[in-house]
Amino acid sequence: VGETIAEDRFLIVQGNETKADLPLSKLSSTAPEYDRPWVETPAADPFDEPLDIDPIDGLIALIGSANYARKQWVWEQYDSQVMADTVQAPGLGAGVVRIHGTGKMLAFTSDVTPRYVRANPVEGGKQAVAEAYRNLSAVGATPLAATDNLNFGNPEKPEIMGQLVGAIKGIGAAVAALDMPIVSGNVSLYNETDGQGILPTPTIGGVGMIAGDENLISGIASDGDWAILIGEAGGHLGQSALLAEAFGREDGDAPAVDLEAEKRHGTLIRENAPLIAACTDLSDGGLALAAFEMAVAGDVGVTLDTGDIPQLFGEDQARYLIACGFDQAEALMSAAAQAGVPIAHVGRFGGDSVCFGDSSGDLMDLRILYRTAFQTAVG
Repeated sequence: VGETIAEDRFLIVQGNETKADLPLSKLSSTAPEYDRPWVETPAADPFDEPLDIDPIDGLIALIGSANYARKQWVWEQYDSQVMADTVQAPGLGAGVVRIHGTGKMLAFTSDVTPRYVRANPVEGGKQAVAEAYRNLSAVGATPLAATDNLNFGNPEKPEIMGQLVGAIKGIGAAVAALDMPIVSGNVSLYNETDGQGILPTPTIGGVGMIAGDENLISGIASDGDWAILIGEAGGHLGQSALLAEAFGREDGDAPAVDLEAEKRHGTLIRENAPLIAACTDLSDGGLALAAFEMAVAGDVGVTLDTGDIPQLFGEDQARYLIACGFDQAEALMSAAAQAGVPIAHVGRFGGDSVCFGDSSGDLMDLRILYRTAFQTAVG
């Protein structure tokens, strides 16, 4: 529907006729700006403690919480199939709808991890954009643009204003590096209860386009699929979902976001979409939660070779989990090697159990917990 241009103009064109031609600076760079006092968020101490927990117990702590249980109780209140154009329904990283009269599709996602932003506003801001980029790439969509919804506490408090400043810096760096211009947005400030501000929540909405059916990637694994990890093995547990849900702690720094790696890894996914049966990005809950969600979506079990807690639940960025056949996995490994992208075979989908190393649980029992915990929590 449009593109960004170098000129300082906002143009609306219909056919060959220009309907509007406005100086963009009047809407952006020369608009009135607040100049409030702010202080930089102190650097968080790194988190390097070992976490003593059985891998399946760690998974149960996540899927049994309102934050990471399946949210179908929410989206089933609304019609997500209007005009029968929905290609990929809610429940995975991005929703996909067809565009009438074309073979194209649009993908939409919305992302932020407030814990990250509180610990490190700059990296947290980057991560919100990067996760939107990954969720779009994981369904085969080329990311096009973003919108922001900046929710913060009282900006008259220098530490809160510092969160806002840092998050915007991170968002700006990420949208520039990932070619996802901010095309709209809104701001909600002074969100407090009894003087206590909300967690800084700069939500990022992303939109991308899928050129045709051959580029669409599902998030549903099948029996016999290989589990392939794109990105580094991982191990960052600071500010992780496991640390918060299983141990009640929010310690450490947010994971660092390598924007060049994000772009390189996302490009590999999109360019090799026909080889990929299913894909999801790794974010909250790391490899363990991503593998479980893909398995449940396909009604199959999953076996991951490792039982190492940091590798299973670490939340390092620029990572994807892929399900595909053996031949496709070999082709992907060749493509990844040429692109300089880390790739590894980490397990298989199939059976009726969820196995992480030597730890295992029954798929049906875990699925029931996953699908009922949210509704139970909200009554």
